[in-house]
Amino acid sequence: MSKDGQQDKFRLGFLTEIRIGERGYVGGLLVTNHLGRPLEFQCTAPVKPNRTQEILYGPTLETFLLAELIGRTLVEKIGVKPHLVLVEREELLELRRHINVPVACLVESLPSDQAGIGLGRQSVIWHSEFKDDGTTIKEGTKCITADADLSEPFQRVRDALSEALGTGSPPQTPTANPAPTNRDAA
Repeated sequence: MSKDGQQDKFRLGFLTEIRIGERGYVGGLLVTNHLGRPLEFQCTAPVKPNRTQEILYGPTLETFLLAELIGRTLVEKIGVKPHLVLVEREELLELRRHINVPVACLVESLPSDQAGIGLGRQSVIWHSEFKDDGTTIKEGTKCITADADLSEPFQRVRDALSEALGTGSPPQTPTANPAPTNRDAA
């Protein structure tokens, strides 16, 4: 297989969430090609734990919601399957226990006690119980350019989630001297 053929087949999934106040969490998964071009996007409806769940799950509630409920659901329902799912929060590496796709977390610097590798401009780590995932991730590094900013697609996901929820970006500032309208002439 040519290097180009290999690159066409390496797909990245960018999984993140936004919290929407009292409505809970909404997750999004963007699958891109090796160049960061979108292939598919899926998002969840808001997921809000009830008070009993908050009590019973305690400090593990957020990881349960984001990894098991939101993350697993999105990976299962996405049509274009990623070869690697990237997350921004280390606790979401727990998702790996629930899906058959390697999961890696972007980190500022590699911890000395955990396996990791450079991927684009960032470094990634993976779940310590899935050491073989390192092989898939290392193969993926051959398809990702050294100057790739793998944190940028996460912002696209958050922006798309905000747009889908109708809480999109604030409107642009109007110009200082807008053109008069018929209403202004009256």
